[in-house]
Amino acid sequence: MSIDASEQAELRTSVRRFLTQNVVPHIEVSERDGTFPFELLASLRDFGLVGGLLSESDGGMGIDTQTWAMLMEEAGYCWLSMRVLLSGIHIVGTILSDHGSPHQREQFLRPLLENARRVFVAISEPDVGSNVSDIKTKAVLNGDHYQLSGTKLWITNGMNADFGIVVARTYSEKSKGELSLFLVDANETEFSRRGVETMVLKSTGTAELSFDNAIVPAENLLGGEGEGLRLILAGLNIGRLNVAMGAVGAAQHALDLSIDYAKSRRQFGRQIASFQLVQKNIVDMTMKVQAARALGQLAAAALSSGAPSRLECSIAKLYATEAAHEVANLALQVHGGMGYASGYPIERIFRDTRGGMIPEGTTEIQTLIIGRELLGISALT
Repeated sequence: MSIDASEQAELRTSVRRFLTQNVVPHIEVSERDGTFPFELLASLRDFGLVGGLLSESDGGMGIDTQTWAMLMEEAGYCWLSMRVLLSGIHIVGTILSDHGSPHQREQFLRPLLENARRVFVAISEPDVGSNVSDIKTKAVLNGDHYQLSGTKLWITNGMNADFGIVVARTYSEKSKGELSLFLVDANETEFSRRGVETMVLKSTGTAELSFDNAIVPAENLLGGEGEGLRLILAGLNIGRLNVAMGAVGAAQHALDLSIDYAKSRRQFGRQIASFQLVQKNIVDMTMKVQAARALGQLAAAALSSGAPSRLECSIAKLYATEAAHEVANLALQVHGGMGYASGYPIERIFRDTRGGMIPEGTTEIQTLIIGRELLGISALT
């Protein structure tokens, strides 16, 4: 479903209004308590924020990538913790839609989109970050089930979710250690969770998950044995777009708050907006936000056309996440002491934008991907 510019503008206005009225009032308490108001996700589905890119037959809305990018920007404008959780739903929903069996889609996808289930994606490990191919977690086939062993770390929503996708090395007659994906349902598989407190994204339930010969039904293999790396990598480009546009939204929010504050704050008998150096900060912030948004839109257009989009998505992710934190830093400078205040958005945006440079490939990894795409020579191997 393609949405024209005027319809997209109307949708943006409606989404901004809804999020301001219904989500923003929950943010301060949720950040303090490390919780998330999951009951609001059902309403977000009406705007396409939950599974909107999926086909209507799978419970989505079939919206175009450019509109999805705008929705991710608005999610980031409101609350980056929310944007991250929505991205997790999209990643799992897409894999289930494209590669799940009819039984898996019925058991996991439909209730996920209906807000009846919560999800995690478990890739990273204590000793494995950017190099996914070095994963140690293993799944050994034993009759009608796999025995899953290993530890996953930095798992978004790991403390709240009742199922998730786990990436593990598979050992069976057909597979001798290749990576595969498994749907792990907490209702049928026992594993332990430990909350991990972080500086950023305090409402995302970050966790360490430990599996000790955990029993996973063989029917919960997602895709074929040995297809895990391919399936995960296939979703990285849209994941990077999600991060980029969320960062754009957070940066725009910081800019809007800074403009309002500069106009209302008075020092030395006049608005601080009249000071040259404050104006310089506002101008620099504006240029960074607009450039980041343009790069994100370029990446969205590349994805929408079906063309290879590694270059565009990596550039967007790299620039937008770095620019967003630079904007947040300047916003804090404009606000002075007020910017430090817990519970005021600038403090949270400053922390959360720093977090954008790590997931879906660090700044350094994005730089090397871009170099490889431009030069045809990989510095990663």
